[in-house]
Amino acid sequence: MDAETLRQKIAGFPYWYHRIELPGGITTPGWAPMHKDSYRVPQDLAGQRILDVGAWDGYWSFEALKRGARQVVAIDDFSDFLDTLKRTDRREWETFDLCREALGYDDTRCQRLTLSLYDVSEQRLGRFDTVFFFGALYHLRHPLLALDRLAAVCDREIYVESAILDDFSPYCGGLGHGYPGGQMVVEFYPDKQYGNNATNWWVPTLDCLAHMIRASGFQKVEAWKLVQTPPELSQCRGFARGIKSLT
Repeated sequence: MDAETLRQKIAGFPYWYHRIELPGGITTPGWAPMHKDSYRVPQDLAGQRILDVGAWDGYWSFEALKRGARQVVAIDDFSDFLDTLKRTDRREWETFDLCREALGYDDTRCQRLTLSLYDVSEQRLGRFDTVFFFGALYHLRHPLLALDRLAAVCDREIYVESAILDDFSPYCGGLGHGYPGGQMVVEFYPDKQYGNNATNWWVPTLDCLAHMIRASGFQKVEAWKLVQTPPELSQCRGFARGIKSLT
């Protein structure tokens, strides 16, 4: 499609989560990811089969393909509305499909499925070299079960991004009052205690996140913070990379 048509279609959507660079110097008006290099996703994903969990508009799906992945399978169940969006604001796969078309990927190399990650299985999806699991763990009622499901289909690595408690806890006093120093803690939020969002259920410390990933079957895990001293809640984030086999 021509650039003007693409701009008009982008503008027709009420909300964009991801900021995605498209042909013709066009970028979607999202805000995520804030610091893409902090995810430490390899620049070279040549030949890999990637599972992108909670894909939303598809930034990391398309980024994996740009970095040489042979195939990406994106899944989402459209359960996250940031506690502020109207249900009509989230157009399921429409934004993803628009970007996929603009970037020239077909639905074989770049698949997308409406699927709960609790239903991920080798029988349904096959196996993957690498799994992306960004901005989703703390929205889950059963995070360890989710990690077990993903570990069961992953042969090499998982990359995880999550809210963390090291510098913020609503129960300990808010920003600047968390669990620093490697404490093994996860908090439960039955209502809107974390970020005034009813879909935030569990948040771990960074060390706890790493050990949750290890417990699901990844033999080696490294974890790091987005920033050492977060100035606001949105930057109280952590990352982890789990390696499935050390051989």
